[in-house]
Amino acid sequence: MNDELLNQYLQETIPLNEEWVNKLESYAKENHVPIMDAVSMHFLQQLIRIHQPARILEIGTAIGYSALRMLQANPNATITTIERDEERFKYALDVIKAQNKLQQIQVIHGDALEVVEEIRNQDQFDFMFIDAAKGQYKRFFELYSPSIRKGGLIISDNVLFKGYVANPSNDNPKFTKIANKINNYNQWLINNENFHTVIVPIGDGIAISIKK
Repeated sequence: MNDELLNQYLQETIPLNEEWVNKLESYAKENHVPIMDAVSMHFLQQLIRIHQPARILEIGTAIGYSALRMLQANPNATITTIERDEERFKYALDVIKAQNKLQQIQVIHGDALEVVEEIRNQDQFDFMFIDAAKGQYKRFFELYSPSIRKGGLIISDNVLFKGYVANPSNDNPKFTKIANKINNYNQWLINNENFHTVIVPIGDGIAISIKK
């Protein structure tokens, strides 16, 4: 079975979404906002159901899609999420407000490379989701992993980056450059003695790291 057929099969196993989820997915597609694909999101939600994190940190809010979906998986959680793009930040606030989740989801407007102290002044987190600038993954991990408790999970999305990480090509120099950075991140992460890491070939690739 090829990858396309397999992905189609997996999508057919996913339960129907609530209408607000469908609307957000349609908005993202129409406005070229990168959000997690359906199969990967379903997998991320299952990790949250298993781990039951009380406090979640997200690097890369975009339009608030993943934060709200993570909260679906554990309605008792609180989420702190960071977004540097002002337009997406404002849209995310509106979406989260419309779902009456502002008390559980704190959206910080700023560059994740610059608001570290604001996060470090908070209590430690049980779970972190990294889905922002791909070339900065290693820096994000270094800056924010001290805020994750022992036994906590760090999830990195897009770590196989459209297949370019495993199969470099010269047909798209931009993608190849990003893939090289992600590959360096993957190798560093796998060999990081402070974490147990596994890469799962779901969607665009997901790395799961457990803090020792």
